[in-house]
Amino acid sequence: MPEMLTEAERALAERTRRFAIEMLLPLAEKDEDPGSKRTRVIEASKDAGFFAMTQPRAFGGSEAGALDLTIVRDELGSFNTPLAGAVFGPGPGVLGGADNALKETHLEPLLAGRKRGGFGFTEPDDAPAPTTAVADGDDWLVNGQKSYVTGGADADFINTLVQIPDAGPAMLVIDTDAPGVTLSRTFSSLDGSHHAAFEFQDVRVPGHHLIGKPGEGMPRAMQQIGDTRLAFAANAVGTLRWLDAFLVDHLKKPDRTGNPRGDKEGVRLRYSEIRMKAYAARSMVYRTARLAQAGDNIRNEGMACKIFTTELVGEAVDTAIQLVGGGALVVGHPLEALYRQVRSLRLAEGASDVLRLNLARGALELDKGRI
Repeated sequence: MPEMLTEAERALAERTRRFAIEMLLPLAEKDEDPGSKRTRVIEASKDAGFFAMTQPRAFGGSEAGALDLTIVRDELGSFNTPLAGAVFGPGPGVLGGADNALKETHLEPLLAGRKRGGFGFTEPDDAPAPTTAVADGDDWLVNGQKSYVTGGADADFINTLVQIPDAGPAMLVIDTDAPGVTLSRTFSSLDGSHHAAFEFQDVRVPGHHLIGKPGEGMPRAMQQIGDTRLAFAANAVGTLRWLDAFLVDHLKKPDRTGNPRGDKEGVRLRYSEIRMKAYAARSMVYRTARLAQAGDNIRNEGMACKIFTTELVGEAVDTAIQLVGGGALVVGHPLEALYRQVRSLRLAEGASDVLRLNLARGALELDKGRI
């Protein structure tokens, strides 16, 4: 539980709060170019020791465990600032399994910030077939499409899930400037995130760009997605803490009658529902982070956290808007912005109902997971 932290973990939480108060919140208020703000956050985060937490020790990172990362994400989320996204450095993702020249040509520049990577997992609904890679001498020939490559428009390479005939799924690193790679479309989502769609036509990829072995692609992809699910959950419970503080402040203020808004029984019932579920959500996320830190397989627990917290934060923001009233829908209001931000979470890294089915399969067919 959050209360069962060691002295060092409590100190980490306090350092995070100070960083948010002294750096992130003041900078967010400044009329400054967003790119410049991001650069300043990155430099300050490096000095404070947060940037390297998501990076391997072999590359100069501190390689923090799941619990430490959860603590920092929870605390950052409780300040509801968009600059929090620049605090952590890029992690290795599926490239963490690279054991060849890819370390030097792609992983090291990625971690240093000299290259940007994308993750190509999903084909568009109208794709005639999965993206395939066929051996051709020492190379691979890739054909197909990928959609929803987050940050793809600026990516130098894409860690791409491909199908190798008679061998199964594999992860292949495809440089975006390779002949035959076409950036076919860029678009933005409701939450402001940017994505891209790519087409691959007879793209020749060096053989050593294969991460691991043919047939290992899906587990490697799901490992990256699984890590991201717990991160989403930690961010969500932090956001719930911010929302709780926002509502407490709002409900203690007087309405037109001069009485506190929170005096009404119906208002109190709605608010207490948010607070009760937020308590459960934060407890489950910290328990799961401890299991992950201990080396347990948390695939099912991570899915449970992701479903519960992302659905709850959406429900809670919606309720908060109802309690605050129409002003909360005006563009620029913090709840309006938050409403758009959290809606995508129920689809990212696995739609809620898909994950529910996977949870049931884990229990009923694979005897996995815990309560």
